[in-house]
This record gives sequence, structure tokens and C-alpha cells, in this order.
Amino acid sequence: MRAYEMMVIMDAGVEESDVSDRVEQIVENITAHGGELMTEDRWGKRRFAYEINHQHEGYYLVLEFVTETREMGSLERLLRLADDVVRHKLIRLPDSEAARRGLLGDEDPLAEAG
Repeated sequence: MRAYEMMVIMDAGVEESDVSDRVEQIVENITAHGGELMTEDRWGKRRFAYEINHQHEGYYLVLEFVTETREMGSLERLLRLADDVVRHKLIRLPDSEAARRGLLGDEDPLAEAG
């Protein structure tokens, strides 16, 4: 399993129901590829350090998930085409960090290396 962390910044004018709909779309995409959402952290509206697309604030959302697949292109495409998403960043967590956060379950990341 591979662990990922994704931050999504949505338009500040977005309603809570729209945020829930977007999370649902993301989770459907993840589960369609054999993955599972582990944590969802809604930070709410935050002010940007600098103006992005003539906006000064956005709604921040951080998701952690695990999946078998290495291909995240469909998820990236979903977020890139969404009008309400200002920015997004998807990173693969190192196995040691994923284990520290408890995302990999009982798997021992050092057992695979040795």
C-alpha cells in the first residue's frame, strides 16, 4: 500500500455542501482504484499569503489516504478540471512517515526493505 496526503484549496465562496460533494467525488475516485480515505481535516477559510486568481482567501481541506495503485492521474485530472478548486497538491508520503501516522496499519515498512 502507498500512503498519500493531498491538500485542496477551494474557492472561498464555496458552501459546506459543495465541499462535502467535492470530498465525496475524491473518495469515489480513490475507492474506484482500490484505495481508502484514512483522515479528512477541514481547516476552513484561511487568508492567502498572496493573491491567487484575484482572490485573497480560500477553503482548505487536507486528506490522507492509502491505495494500491501508483497512477493518480485520474484524481489529478478531476481536481484540475474542477472550477471550485483554486489549487491542489498531492504527495506520496514516505513509508516511515505513513507508519508513524498510522496509515499503513500493521505493516512494517522496514520488513520490506530487509
